[in-house]
Amino acid sequence: MSVNRPAAVVVLAAGEGTRMKSATPKVLHAICGRSLVGHVVAASRELSPEHLVVVVGHAREQVTAHLAEIDAEVRTAVQHDQNGTGHAVRMGLEELSDSGVALDGTVVVVCGDTPLLTGETLGRLAGTHAAEGNAVTVLTAEVPDATGYGRIVREGASGAVTAIVEHKDATEAQREIREINSGVFAFDARLLTDALGKVRTDNSQGEEYLTDVLGILREAGHRVGACVAGDHREIVGINNRVQLAEARRLLNDRLLTRAMLSGVTVVDPATTWVDATVTFEPDALVHPGTQLLGATHVAANAEVGPNSRLTDTTVGEGAKASFTVAEGAEIGAGASVGPYAYLRPGTRLGAKAKAGTYVEMKNARIGEGTKVPHLSYVGDATIGEYTNIGAASVFVNYDGVNKHHTTIGSHCRTGADNMLVAPVTIGDGAYTAAGSVITKDVPPGSLAVARGQQRNIEGWVARKRPGSAAARAAESARQEDAGEG
Repeated sequence: MSVNRPAAVVVLAAGEGTRMKSATPKVLHAICGRSLVGHVVAASRELSPEHLVVVVGHAREQVTAHLAEIDAEVRTAVQHDQNGTGHAVRMGLEELSDSGVALDGTVVVVCGDTPLLTGETLGRLAGTHAAEGNAVTVLTAEVPDATGYGRIVREGASGAVTAIVEHKDATEAQREIREINSGVFAFDARLLTDALGKVRTDNSQGEEYLTDVLGILREAGHRVGACVAGDHREIVGINNRVQLAEARRLLNDRLLTRAMLSGVTVVDPATTWVDATVTFEPDALVHPGTQLLGATHVAANAEVGPNSRLTDTTVGEGAKASFTVAEGAEIGAGASVGPYAYLRPGTRLGAKAKAGTYVEMKNARIGEGTKVPHLSYVGDATIGEYTNIGAASVFVNYDGVNKHHTTIGSHCRTGADNMLVAPVTIGDGAYTAAGSVITKDVPPGSLAVARGQQRNIEGWVARKRPGSAAARAAESARQEDAGEG
């Protein structure tokens, strides 16, 4: 790949994309964890180009800000008026020349709305371009139905490209050709710069077409070649929401296939969705109805799902998370989460810890072997090792203005239905009684009881609820007791 390292990659991302019918610029629509242009930038980076330039136009401030977030080294060039693909490439090259860059080598031009394009295919394009000594090499694809696409016309003996003929201009014989133009090219940098200056605008759109460069170079005696993509679906551009969904499914299938071939079990690929940035270790297991998003990592022998959504979450070796929503969390080795648990950002479950049914955690560090089994909220807390938190416990961390921290030691036992009012500390080995509201620190090894004394008011139901079902049941019980006596 390094032998064919391009001098530059120019990404065309200036269009509005009106058919998306969206306030969001087309190239910023996302599939599988990246924007459309983000996928193209990632594929382009695999070539290790000396320079990577994205040509922006519509909503350029928004697109430029996004590019700065995903790749700080990307340069942008502005196409103020959308005057065609040739004009866009010229703006990209001028951005480089104006900053003192003298290009010498290969310039690869790609479209910013082709998220299925891979770095491997771009590498093959650059390699073919160098090996054949072409002035320009077109990335092509053989498609089942070429209707509406520009056909690639080749010279029989050499296989050189003689023309790209648009469907409306093609003869009946040319319409039988299934090899089409992808809009992705590799150029000799110097020849491209010279030819762009000769592109005319005397066409129906009054624009500078990049494809005209091919004719200009061929007429000057230079060779135009082609490189056929291994999978025609790679070159698909996105123009509407239907195509966006189709591309999402194709890319998701590709990602899952790669995971399964590397040793991951995906029980039902049809209901499993992953981002391009998700990573796995062999023998991970993913159950149906699961979404793995962002920088999520699933370790060996871990199980995720069914019906779970994990975002930017690490699942340790042998851990299990079922019916779980987690974001920005760490699930330790052998830990158990769910069913119906919610781990919010900052949650760190230690090895063999448990966040059980209807448990919500936020900014909480849970020690090894510690269990929060049922119906509890743990927020802004640190809990030591091998502690048990009773059912229906609430860490009262917010006073209406500020958040406060609760610390519970190791080998503690807190009772069911506890309110732990932060800031508060419970020492190692301490217990708290069921139904307590803990507002003061509990020393190590102590039992804290914070609840009112129980008193029974005899005959209250008969006096206050005469004739009710409760009153009748109580009277019947009283008579039975009297009879037994």
